Amino acid sequence: MLLFVIGIGMGYFVRKYIESKTVQLAEKRAEEIKKKAEEEAEEKRRRALLEAKEEIFKLRSEAEREIRERRNELINLERRILQREENLERKEEILANKEKEINHRLENIKKLEEEAIIELQKVAQMTKEEAKEILLRHVEDEIQKDIALRIKEAEARYKEIAEEKAREIIMEAIQRCAVDHTVESTVSVVSLPSEEMKGRIIGREGRNIRTFETLTGVDLIIDDTPEAVVLSSFDPVRREIARIALERLVKDGRIHPARIEEMVNKAKKEVENRIREEGERALIEVGIQNIHPDLVRTLGRLYYRTSYGQNVLQHSIEVAKIATIIAAELHMDVNLAKRAGLLHDIGKAIDYEVEGSHAALGAELLKKYGEHPDVVHAVAAHHEEIPLIKPLDVIIQVADSISAVRPGARRESIEIYIKRLEKLEEIAMSFPGVEKAYAIQAGREVRVLVSPEEVDDLTATRLAYQIAKKIEKEMEYPGQIKVTVIRETRAVEYAK
Repeated sequence: MLLFVIGIGMGYFVRKYIESKTVQLAEKRAEEIKKKAEEEAEEKRRRALLEAKEEIFKLRSEAEREIRERRNELINLERRILQREENLERKEEILANKEKEINHRLENIKKLEEEAIIELQKVAQMTKEEAKEILLRHVEDEIQKDIALRIKEAEARYKEIAEEKAREIIMEAIQRCAVDHTVESTVSVVSLPSEEMKGRIIGREGRNIRTFETLTGVDLIIDDTPEAVVLSSFDPVRREIARIALERLVKDGRIHPARIEEMVNKAKKEVENRIREEGERALIEVGIQNIHPDLVRTLGRLYYRTSYGQNVLQHSIEVAKIATIIAAELHMDVNLAKRAGLLHDIGKAIDYEVEGSHAALGAELLKKYGEHPDVVHAVAAHHEEIPLIKPLDVIIQVADSISAVRPGARRESIEIYIKRLEKLEEIAMSFPGVEKAYAIQAGREVRVLVSPEEVDDLTATRLAYQIAKKIEKEMEYPGQIKVTVIRETRAVEYAK
């Protein structure tokens, strides 16, 4: 038991000793490990510190290099700026000197200009204002030439387009309005069965002829013309009444004042009925209604009126038909075109009674009886006495021209024809720069030869326009007249 206790005690001390040794060894091992770890840590720290110092040194070196480079750049930039400032100062100084020099030269030029103006005024014997006026006139001439050139170009451009369309419409109108070329003309000569009848017409002491002229308002001309007498009056209706009455008196053989009065009254009634019938016939033929009776009667009077040998009533009917066709092609009011075409020359029925052009008189008459304003304006403008404003004005003017200029429509006496040719040439020769003028094609064209030294190409265009306007203003003629200005330059040399 004791041994057991001793054994236990020894075992305890041995275990304690072993534990103590073990602990000491462990602590020693731990101390060694710690020391080794501290040494390794110190080594790593020193290595890391060294690496950090190297990195810091490297970064510092790069930063210093970059700073040096930037500093050098700034120094260079500052040097360039200073150099530019110096250059700018030098340039500013040069500019200032040049400005002074320019101002000085301008002052000298101004003085020279004033001296030159004074000298020019002495030489030219004109003031500055007069020279300016001459210069302005020269500029105005240049502007007019430029305007003439532009007008010529615009006319050529639009004329080509307009002519093609107008040609189609006019051809259509002419083809669809096929009328006879022969027209009626007023008869002013009454045939007699014998020379003895002239004495009976004159009567005892001229009482028969005086009575006849008083009742009819016409002049009865009895001359050496064999077996014929001539009736003279500006009023075609009175002349027609006188013709009918005289023919019946001659046929009856009983010629005395009472019989003359009876025959004249019968002739008046017959002519009045014929006037009314012709006016109504014209309305029916054209297809117009609702026209005032007084206008119908006035329209019928055109049956006895002629213009250049063309019966005016037949001409009016023809114009109405042509205007209707043109208006239909242009999708316009055909009824207004009919009325304006038929009534466009109604003023010719009264132009021998009232002073004024037949276009203006006709417009006033239509306005009095309440015709449409467009019709009134078209009638007033169909000879361009007032401006052409509306399309209907142009249609009536074109239709009137087509009816007047078609072959066989009109004729005129040789005296009037010759006078018209002479007047055309006289008008053309009245302009400066014109050398010769020739009226050709029965007065439908006048060709003007101009001096090339006085008239250039652009002035030739303006000259043609001025001649045409003067012809329109001073002459009356059927249709239209073409003005052709010819400018020719010839260079001649002889080889010897």
